[in-house]
Amino acid sequence: MNLNKCSDQELIERFIKGEKDCIEVLIQRHKKKVYSYILITVKNPHVADDLFQDTFIKVINSLKNGTYTDKGKFVSWVIRIAHNITIDYFRREKNLNTCSNDDHEMDLFNSEKFSDETIEDRIVEDQIVSDLRSIIEFLPEEQKEIILLRHYGGLSFKEIADQTNVSINTALGRMRYALINLRKIVEEKNIILTKA
Repeated sequence: MNLNKCSDQELIERFIKGEKDCIEVLIQRHKKKVYSYILITVKNPHVADDLFQDTFIKVINSLKNGTYTDKGKFVSWVIRIAHNITIDYFRREKNLNTCSNDDHEMDLFNSEKFSDETIEDRIVEDQIVSDLRSIIEFLPEEQKEIILLRHYGGLSFKEIADQTNVSINTALGRMRYALINLRKIVEEKNIILTKA
């Protein structure tokens, strides 16, 4: 049977029964979403690689120990683990009085649909992504979290509400205020987030 055709839940059950290949399929299936969420939060590919690995080590251990209970919500559960591991990383960094190096930028636009762009277009796109990421940092924590989970983590508002222990209306309200605040920041700082 082709493992790629199995649902997440089927792969989890088969992995728990001893089919080790199933976890590899799960990791590959959700790697982009989980890694992107971590990278956009820590802004350093080397740190993101480590945290991604830590996330899936915890996922594997939790599956083996039988502590996974979110049937049908595997990717939300993994993103929640990634979120907690990332928070732990920032706490450790704060305690060590060090800060992460932000020399590396993630190229969110490195896909085939942008392959005909000129180098200048790509530089402009990268600058827009960089500017947007920097202004997100000015938002209150709750609003920043919802932007990251929704736009970089790809979670639905229901998944965000579940993960942050608030109602869907609260999650929607936070998103609304986040967007209002982002517009204000863009106007105040005179940032242009569009191509000429």
